[in-house]
Amino acid sequence: MIQGLYFGKNGSCIEKVSQDSGTLSLLAKGGSTEIMMQNIQGEKIFMIEPGDDSDIMEFMYIIEGSLVEYGDDKNIVLSTGDYFYVNGLKSTVHFETLEEVKLLYITNQPIFQYLSNTIKDLMDIVKKFEEKDVYTKDHSSRLQYYCLKIARKLKISKDNLENIALSAYFHDLGKINVPDYILNKPGKLAEEEFEKIKKHPEDGFNMVKATMLRPVAEIIKQHHERLDGSGYPLGLKGKEILIEARIIAVVDSYDAMTSDRSYRKAVTPKDAMDDLWSLSGTKYDEDVVNALEEVLIEEGVLHEK
Repeated sequence: MIQGLYFGKNGSCIEKVSQDSGTLSLLAKGGSTEIMMQNIQGEKIFMIEPGDDSDIMEFMYIIEGSLVEYGDDKNIVLSTGDYFYVNGLKSTVHFETLEEVKLLYITNQPIFQYLSNTIKDLMDIVKKFEEKDVYTKDHSSRLQYYCLKIARKLKISKDNLENIALSAYFHDLGKINVPDYILNKPGKLAEEEFEKIKKHPEDGFNMVKATMLRPVAEIIKQHHERLDGSGYPLGLKGKEILIEARIIAVVDSYDAMTSDRSYRKAVTPKDAMDDLWSLSGTKYDEDVVNALEEVLIEEGVLHEK
């Protein structure tokens, strides 16, 4: 074999990592350049963030599928054969896949290990927890999806959108410390069992506060707070609760009600929304509840009033 010449056949790659939304494969690297293949499932939201180095360039060519970029003024749809790249990026860019997408991803600085390792350990914890609790499969992904939809309805800033995406996905990290028998108990929890459940927001906070997720640690801690002060762990009230946490609280409750649990069957989306409306203004942010309803109507999950 000629020195310096490399071949890849039958889908081979140097390294491959599975992510919640798909896979990322490192095909080639040399100098500071990396060439990757990224597969992203349909209806997934992803972001490209500004780098510390202004010279970093990231190029993505769409081999299959389509996606939309959510701009400030208009949304841009890209499909097979289209491409985009960033260089000197100043703010986070948000995309959503409209169907399964395959991207050729080229960057002039090595970032594969960053993408594959920085959040991978925490994502593994989420998956492990969702395997422990048989009733919450894909709960974190659904939560992230609807939280971002609501945030756009409320015209949340781009910086806060990124925080919502991360905190929504990792909000229940602390539940990894809750014993299985409590998570899957078919009856009502005893007081001491519920006290263990109530520790998970602060446990999640402690797990991420020293990582790259530290900007969202406080949101994770607050996602079970309620407007009237009846939530936990801090008993915060009203606007003391971060808007990101208020959004997660509504979607978390909706998803819990519309999913089967060990102690009860799922309710319909309409019944769940009726319950949320009955508590809006007291426990849940009314604007957030309204935005969720608008999203569900647009997606055909609910009918117009």
